[in-house]
Amino acid sequence: MSTTSIPDLDRLMPPAPPLLRLDGVHMAFGKNEVLRDITLHIRKGETTVIIGESGCGKTVMLKLLIGLLRPSAGQATFDGRVLTDLPEADLVRQRLRFGFVFQGAALFDSLTVFDNIAFPLREHTNKSNDEIEVLVWEQIHEVGLPGALLQRRPAELSGGQRKRVGLARALILKPEVVLYDEPTTGLDPIMSDVINELIRQTHQRHHVTSVVVSHDMKTVAKVAQRIVMLNPVSRIRPNEQQIIFDGDAAELLIASDPRVQQFVRGEAQSRVDLSQSSLSDY
Repeated sequence: MSTTSIPDLDRLMPPAPPLLRLDGVHMAFGKNEVLRDITLHIRKGETTVIIGESGCGKTVMLKLLIGLLRPSAGQATFDGRVLTDLPEADLVRQRLRFGFVFQGAALFDSLTVFDNIAFPLREHTNKSNDEIEVLVWEQIHEVGLPGALLQRRPAELSGGQRKRVGLARALILKPEVVLYDEPTTGLDPIMSDVINELIRQTHQRHHVTSVVVSHDMKTVAKVAQRIVMLNPVSRIRPNEQQIIFDGDAAELLIASDPRVQQFVRGEAQSRVDLSQSSLSDY
């Protein structure tokens, strides 16, 4: 009896439209141009890590994706809707589909850990106190912290604990998209790996779309499905693309662009030789 292979239906289906889009985006603060002609499409379920040196516009890009900033030109689109076209009430509702993990955790110092994590539930849902308590306990355990910390204040926590509380708060509304701004900054290597593992597990458990801003190559290696590298506007020619790499981790290691390799290897090269660098580089 002959056998006929069954076609891979996923490959036959057209790719899903991007969930997040930046199209021809420029961003300037006064005369300071931060992003120039950025076009970036991110598909649902994808984990994208944005890398690049300080000042290249990585965090600004995150804020554009969530609608916290309006582009100077171009469009930021989420799930088919141009964010700048939305009334404020609709924009707030769209943002509730995001979780944002801030670089410094951005916890409320006057609130306990419990109240920090519960804050989005109290602000944006009608859940009872009993329901909120159950969800907060579930979330604190998911990020690997003991319930005994729930009555502490942020000042009583270590840096790694604050980061994990910030992640718990970002996840409490079950977002579709999680944005991470330098999630391992200021942490020791072991705690950095804990945070990277939590990012990876969050993606696997909840099938979220993740966008991670980082300069940590260990974060890139552990969590990235796709890597996008920006070069500062001050270091590109007028008609040159600001995105100088877009690919996966294997492609990053063999990228031919010397600027990419310099960043990946952490090599200052001519940056420390003032005779070879213009003052505009600093």
